[in-house]
Amino acid sequence: MTEQVGYFEADIPLKIYGLSEKSVTITFGTAIDNDLLSLITDFNQLLLQNPFSGLITTVPAYTTLTVFFDPLSVMLSDLPGEACFEKVSAHLNKIAQTKREKSRVVADKRVIPVCYGSDFGQDLLTVARTNNLTETEVIDIHTAGQYIVFMIGFVPGFAYMGGMDIRLSTPRKEVPNAKIPAGSVGIAGNQTGIYPLETPGGWQIVGKTPLKMFDVNRSQPSLLKGGDLVTFKAIGINEFNTYAEI
Repeated sequence: MTEQVGYFEADIPLKIYGLSEKSVTITFGTAIDNDLLSLITDFNQLLLQNPFSGLITTVPAYTTLTVFFDPLSVMLSDLPGEACFEKVSAHLNKIAQTKREKSRVVADKRVIPVCYGSDFGQDLLTVARTNNLTETEVIDIHTAGQYIVFMIGFVPGFAYMGGMDIRLSTPRKEVPNAKIPAGSVGIAGNQTGIYPLETPGGWQIVGKTPLKMFDVNRSQPSLLKGGDLVTFKAIGINEFNTYAEI
C-alpha cells in the first residue's frame, strides 16, 4: 500500500495512504476525542481554502480525512511528482506546513426535540436495565448532556455523536432491526445518534425526533454537520405531533 508520513504543525503525525486510484486517506491519530476532531476540521478547512487542481470533495471521519479527486486533472497539474498519489500527497504535505489557526470554525448549536419511550423508543427499557437505571433516569441523563458531531456517515445525514455520559453506554443489538424509522434516536456503546432515513440498524432506540434530519430539498440536506454541538430536549406526544405538522 502506498503511504507517506509527515507532520501537521511539525509535531502532529500525518499519515497519508492511497485508498483508491481516485482517493487518499489521511490518518491523524487513533484517539476519538474533541482535540482530534478539531485537528481534522482545521486541516479540512485549510485544504478547502487551498484546493489542488482536481479536488472533488473531502469526507472527515473520527480519526481520518478522505480526499477524493479527478486523476486526469491531477496528472495534468503542475504539482510535483510523477504519480497521482505523489502529486496529491505533495499538496497535502504543503497544507500540513501551513500555520494552523485554531477555532477558525464556529460550531453550530442544535437543540433536538425527542419523544422518549413507548412506540418511539422501544429499547429505552433495555438501556435502563443494562445500566441499572430507571427509564426516567436514562431520559434525564441523555437530555443533560451536550454532544459533539464527530462525523456524518453510514447513510446520508446520520450523525455520530460523542460526549455521552458513560452511565448510558449500551452495546449494539446482536441482531439488527430490519427497519429503523427515520428520526429514531439511538445509543450504541458510548455514542448516540439519529437515523435520518428509514434503514436497518442495530442501535438501541430510546426515542424519536419529529425533525427531518435529512432533506435533499434543503441547501444543506443534512440538518447536522461535523463539529455541531447538540443537546436533546424531551417532549410529549402532543408536542411531537405539533412539530411533525410544521
